[in-house]
Amino acid sequence: MTCKMKLFIPILVLSTSCLAQEALTIRTHSKQRPPADAQKIYLSACSAVQREFGTNRLPRPQLTLVIGGDSNKADWDHREIHLTKWDPYLFAEGVVIFAFEELLPTEQRRQVAKRAVTWADSTVEIDHFRK
Repeated sequence: MTCKMKLFIPILVLSTSCLAQEALTIRTHSKQRPPADAQKIYLSACSAVQREFGTNRLPRPQLTLVIGGDSNKADWDHREIHLTKWDPYLFAEGVVIFAFEELLPTEQRRQVAKRAVTWADSTVEIDHFRK
């Protein structure tokens, strides 16, 4: 292996992990400490979505995890997952939803919707042909 390749591989690994860390921000509103396993669950949920849908594109949605709120919810406009207390399963579910949304961007969603309407309009009831 050349000297350049020996240098390139660690830089690639570090830059990839830095990108993943920037995708998740954690805020707490109470005296709860940020969960140590949140980043690991985030990455695992993103990988699970990629494997489940058989895509080459690895989703990395920009999210903020807010712990200590009034209710458990996903805020689509602000791309936040609110949890009253840390729950790894609810957090993973939220990440999966946002990651899935990233796999199908707005323009692609519109194309799929248009195709669905076109297909629906192109079908004809069998009774239409009977006389």
